[in-house]
Amino acid sequence: AAHGARKMEDYGRFLALLAATLLVGFVSVILSLVWVFHYREGLSWDGSPGEFNWHPVLIITGFVFIQGIAIIVYRLPWTWKCSKLLMKFIHAGLNTIAMILAIVSMVAVFDFHNAKNIPNMYSLHSWIGLTAVIFYSLQLFLGFAVFLLPFAPVHLRAALMPIHVYSGLTIFATVIATALMGITEKLIFALKNPAYSASPPEATLVNCLGLLLVIFGSLILWMASRPHWKRPPAESAKILRPIAATAEGTEAESTMTNSSNADKSDLRGNAEAARKQNIKFDEAGQRSTM
Repeated sequence: AAHGARKMEDYGRFLALLAATLLVGFVSVILSLVWVFHYREGLSWDGSPGEFNWHPVLIITGFVFIQGIAIIVYRLPWTWKCSKLLMKFIHAGLNTIAMILAIVSMVAVFDFHNAKNIPNMYSLHSWIGLTAVIFYSLQLFLGFAVFLLPFAPVHLRAALMPIHVYSGLTIFATVIATALMGITEKLIFALKNPAYSASPPEATLVNCLGLLLVIFGSLILWMASRPHWKRPPAESAKILRPIAATAEGTEAESTMTNSSNADKSDLRGNAEAARKQNIKFDEAGQRSTM
């Protein structure tokens, strides 16, 4: 019963964090819209500054908010009863939407620059941004090829999974860093009278937007990196558990958080150990660290 109560408490903590994350992401999108409609020229597609404005709005909506949700989608406990394949499609689908929005947002900038004879690709923001988009499309393509299509052998999936996870989180963090650079650059260019240094209301609003993006990113990375919020391995693995090497089990338990409450760390340690042992047997595509 105590274990059940602990599980519920953990579930409650996850839900509170998820709600906070969604709220921060949602408010970020709203602030980007307030920025372009209230302080800038709104949205258009005619080579005017309104066309440029699609860039921050679509990056924050797609490349930050939707990508963030795609990262933690396997961790939603109520999806654990859904088939893993369905969850893979949702993960891939959300990332695909984010990718499309990011590309459209980049087209908007190039189009605007060309219409106004502004040089392209000279700033650090543009270098890192384009790099992120290229790596993201590569990640998406490889994810489809290896984890979604049924052709990749299990050992290849198992070998590539940690790389896939690391790359996804790194690209996500890089996108947020690049967004902060872009926001700063835009404010310095756009705020002339009064200048950025005079802290007009627009500067304060957009600085706050930047803070929210950092908070959103931190929350997503926290949720994505807690081992006990992982989607449990597929049932099929449980049959194979007895043959697993026990060395890994003891290693897993020793690295468990040394909780003051011994039985808590013990329970979690055993779950962790079992999970680690499953890694070898559970068809790698069937389990995910995300």
